[in-house]
Amino acid sequence: MKLKDISTTAPEHVSKNKTKGELEEILKDLDKLQNLLYAEGKHSILIVIQGMDASGKDGLTRDVFTSMNPQGVNVESFKEPTKEELAHDFLWRIHQHAPAKGMIQIFNRSHYEDVLITRVHGMTDDKTARQRMKAINDFENLLTEHNDTHILKFYLHVSHKEQLKRLEERLEDPQKMWKYNANDFKESKLWEKYMKYYEDVFKHCKDIPWHIVPADDNWYKSFIVASTLQKTLQELHMKYPGMKK
Repeated sequence: MKLKDISTTAPEHVSKNKTKGELEEILKDLDKLQNLLYAEGKHSILIVIQGMDASGKDGLTRDVFTSMNPQGVNVESFKEPTKEELAHDFLWRIHQHAPAKGMIQIFNRSHYEDVLITRVHGMTDDKTARQRMKAINDFENLLTEHNDTHILKFYLHVSHKEQLKRLEERLEDPQKMWKYNANDFKESKLWEKYMKYYEDVFKHCKDIPWHIVPADDNWYKSFIVASTLQKTLQELHMKYPGMKK
């Protein structure tokens, strides 16, 4: 897979207004499906969101998941490991946030950072990265096979041009200035390295398939993620449990 060959924008034939209308209906349905998931308590959902800086991870979480009951949805953002976390294996801090039955857990960045940014900056060699990717596959299979966790992995595929535009907006828009981090521009210069290692992740961590989501158009990105989650929940054929005796 070559990310440069995959479009970062919505297909030309897709209507923005129609799609946004469909998204509103999907979000209403997701509210009902999430309540059913919580009530039945047999399955769990893990949503992994990866993407470059300014690809819209935070906005996606807000636009899709705030329509649901917050009692049944958790969000965890994985940043630079703490001293305590570094004293354990790299999945230790991740496993603590795996979803319980009945819950939707969102990873805003995830265990994949340990085979992405660490490789870009030379903190992890290829041999260690391969070992970690095998551990990631085992971890994800453990969740699916032994806890009935359904994992949806999304890569928000933003173009480099659009990323730079969004980063520059953080310098000018008062509502976005709080997101500004000078380091983001330094990371952006390493774009080709990130693409290389993302492609390697897609190649070696595909037991659970990846969804490559065009992310230049926020409305389309939200629609793709919401409709994928809706389909996954519908296919569980869930039922409300009867009255407790």
